[in-house]
Amino acid sequence: MKTAKITLLLCLVTLLSYGNVSTKEKEALKALYTSTNGDLWRTSWDFNKPVQDWHGVVVKDDKVIELNLEFNNLRGTLPDAIGDLVYLKHINFFRNKISGGIPATISNLKSLETLNISFNMLSSALPNEIGELKSLRKLKLFMNTINGEIPSSIGQLTNLNSLELYNNQLTGELPSSVGDLVNLKEMLLSSNKLSGKLPSTIANAKELKKLSVFDNNFFGTLPNSICSLTQLEELVISDNAFYGKLPNAMANLVNLKVLLLGNNDFKGELVQLKEQLPGLVQFDFVNMNSEGVIVTLDEEDDN
Repeated sequence: MKTAKITLLLCLVTLLSYGNVSTKEKEALKALYTSTNGDLWRTSWDFNKPVQDWHGVVVKDDKVIELNLEFNNLRGTLPDAIGDLVYLKHINFFRNKISGGIPATISNLKSLETLNISFNMLSSALPNEIGELKSLRKLKLFMNTINGEIPSSIGQLTNLNSLELYNNQLTGELPSSVGDLVNLKEMLLSSNKLSGKLPSTIANAKELKKLSVFDNNFFGTLPNSICSLTQLEELVISDNAFYGKLPNAMANLVNLKVLLLGNNDFKGELVQLKEQLPGLVQFDFVNMNSEGVIVTLDEEDDN
């Protein structure tokens, strides 16, 4: 009888330790721990403690809703089982050493609002399934070595307000579907290997305040449609292969504070633009690769 009571007590302790977090979620957390060398984490998990006491794990109503494991020395790849954490709203793996890619199973995380895996060692192309994260508001994957193209499915993230993919190895053209990101406020794509023309559809992202594509291989003239982004405060397009004259409606960008155009092949006279945008606090058009490059306002056809 005494043995039975002790056994029952141990079972009760185990149950209370895990609460009612589902077995599937617990196993997914353990898979993450294993695949990222949890024993080497700065702060590891004690599986004998309740899930809500595991470092960086936030549990609400017996569901895992956040993983905050920034600066925690995660080394390895993300397991497919991460897709079993279906109630996640926020993932923050900033500044670790996660390699490989984002599993296609990420598409299961329909409630995810923030995905931050910046400053890691991701190298694989972004999965098309990333477009299925319909609740996503912030996508931060900067400072990795992600290759391949930005999938056109990115345009399905209509709740997105911040897209930060700078300092990677992304190639190909910027998909026209970015124009579907109607709530986007920041698009930061600098220091990649992106090419082609800026799509005229970008003008549909009316809420855009920051657009940075410097240090890429973009070329062609700027589309006239960019001048309809009247909320723009920062336009940084230096160190590309843009050419020709700027659209004459650039003066419509009355909220512009930062305009960096240098190291392209724009032509013409610049003084007029400076005068028509009195709010500029940072303005650079110097071409370090050739002499005498100035720009002016003039009409150009949309690409």
